[in-house]
Amino acid sequence: MKVFQEKFAEQNGQAVTAFTIVNDHGMEVTAIDYGCTITKILAPDRNGKLENVVLGFDTLEEYQQYSPYFGAVVGRHAGRIANAEFTLDGTKYQLAKNDSGNHLHGGIKGFDKVIWETEIIEEKDSITLVFTYLSKDGEEGYPGNLKMKIHYTLTNHNELQFSYEGVSDQKTVVNVTNHSYFNLSGNLKNDILNHQLVLNSNRFLELNEELIPTGVYLAVENSSFDFRLGRKIIEGTATNDPQNKLAGNGYDHPFLLAENQNKEIQLYDEESGRGLIIETNQPSVVLYTGNQLTDDFSIQGIPARKYLGLCLETQGLPDSLNHPHFPSAILEKDEVYYSVTKYTFTN
Repeated sequence: MKVFQEKFAEQNGQAVTAFTIVNDHGMEVTAIDYGCTITKILAPDRNGKLENVVLGFDTLEEYQQYSPYFGAVVGRHAGRIANAEFTLDGTKYQLAKNDSGNHLHGGIKGFDKVIWETEIIEEKDSITLVFTYLSKDGEEGYPGNLKMKIHYTLTNHNELQFSYEGVSDQKTVVNVTNHSYFNLSGNLKNDILNHQLVLNSNRFLELNEELIPTGVYLAVENSSFDFRLGRKIIEGTATNDPQNKLAGNGYDHPFLLAENQNKEIQLYDEESGRGLIIETNQPSVVLYTGNQLTDDFSIQGIPARKYLGLCLETQGLPDSLNHPHFPSAILEKDEVYYSVTKYTFTN
């Protein structure tokens, strides 16, 4: 295995570096230290042809001007928080408002918009990028000095593992994920509507018109949200289900996972033969099918459009701070937040 690094850009006199890991089969993962952003993943199709399977840009300026969180780590709290506020031990915290009066993916300058320190760990059959960042007390409105450490590990088994660790010096909230947009057709040859998705999930969250959970769990049975036996994404864009319609004729929904770390999420593109197996210790995955992508920018020469990529964001539930019956995102002082997700690419 090999790892390379090169200057990607410069921001306010500080270099932004791109790190590329290549395993012995030629699979490549490139990430920059700005937002721990995955810019490229080259994975083989059924004939062994390596092509990019994520959406990303070639320049920092494009990420800053156009990116809907392509490939980035989002936090402190992924997803939306209603009215950009929550109460913790009787104290109300006002967060940054960056989504129509609500808080989204950590705020105006969340984890996706800072430069992380990076260390490289090389082993026989894996290489790891270790990103670290201190999110200071009051950043974007969150309490506590939170020390974050994120590992990206590529192995010779075409596995890419993300792990997240965080420790705060006071009680706070943490819910972190990676926001990669996948397209297994390779080099954006097709959209993701004919991708087949299997989700081991019996329930999903009902959303309101602002795409914030109402607090109601809905059963997937007899609906376009039932992926237990596999379903093409296009089925959720053509249905009259009001939940699909309010998301922009597609999905932007958290699904409760029925089990963990047992191939609970599987994505497959029949034309290319590429598959993606996702396993996590998190309680849910947010399926977003790129319904809000617009054509006012291009991705490596290809105009952006709806359904060009899909996200499978493994995480705690959005707005859990305002729904006590949801799994908690509260992190006690000196407690260790730990989240892990493994992506296995098949062909």
